[in-house]
Amino acid sequence: MPLHWTIDSRERLVVAVVDGEVTRAEIQTYLDALVGAKALPYRKLFDASRGDTAMGPEEMMALGAMFRSFHARGEVGPLAIVVPDDKIELVSRVLGILAAADRPMRVFRETEPARRWIESLPKEQT
Repeated sequence: MPLHWTIDSRERLVVAVVDGEVTRAEIQTYLDALVGAKALPYRKLFDASRGDTAMGPEEMMALGAMFRSFHARGEVGPLAIVVPDDKIELVSRVLGILAAADRPMRVFRETEPARRWIESLPKEQT
């Protein structure tokens, strides 16, 4: 599976890395793991810098709607997402949905600045 993640309850931090082509089902498995671990309020680093997807606009919008439902259910933690320039258009609609949430969120082109930013946020408030 090209999507791997670590949920660190002590640090209240989720780090997910996409390495290859990811499907909607794999994203769904990841989200189910976050819900099951009660990790939605944690800080999240989602590194898709080495990832790709064949998901079309309908699947991306369905994921965006799911993300939006998480926001309606309660607090979601800060998000740093790393996406290469050539993938920004692909995820722009979903990012727009995510940006509507009341939480810190930033998009990065490189992993290290994203990691520094997400780790600089206080874990007590997430």
